[in-house]
Amino acid sequence: MKTDPVSNDTKISVRDKILLTAHDLFYSTGFRATGVDTLIKASKVTKVTFYRHFPSKSLLILAYLHYRHEIWISWFESTLRRHLVKGKKPSDAISETLYEWFISSDFHGCAFINASAEAKSEDIESEIKEICRDHKIETKKIIAQLTGMTNENVANEIMLLIDGAIIHAQMGMDTDDVIPPLRRALAGLIEG
Repeated sequence: MKTDPVSNDTKISVRDKILLTAHDLFYSTGFRATGVDTLIKASKVTKVTFYRHFPSKSLLILAYLHYRHEIWISWFESTLRRHLVKGKKPSDAISETLYEWFISSDFHGCAFINASAEAKSEDIESEIKEICRDHKIETKKIIAQLTGMTNENVANEIMLLIDGAIIHAQMGMDTDDVIPPLRRALAGLIEG
């Protein structure tokens, strides 16, 4: 789910260049650890250009979270759908989707869990947390729609299991130790 590096042949707007750079830096190291000077240098833009497109770091953080939501949710939905179309049970399809993400070289946990943890240090804490909640709600809706799940309580429990698995994988727990218990717990909720 890493953003594609921009080649010399590819024309993208300066705003998008800053946003893609911010995405990679914020997702890998967090927005608190990534200063504006670092963003300007990595984006290869001037300070004036940077502030013309993003008058504050707060606005860039919000743009990053919206962008991350779009690319992650698109990836998640298409990957989960692919596993379900192959005839996988919902518990297996969800587990295998998450496994693909966890083993990717650019996995740094859930950008929205990470952002919620960092939100307290920002003057836009409530906006950050709202975007994060909306992301989790949309993820839950996709799971419910694709699996045909109608029980809201079960869907909420599934989200708690998924978030727990994400955190364990992010802490460095071996993916092969995270996915099997997740799969069993999901099977108990969904198919049990």
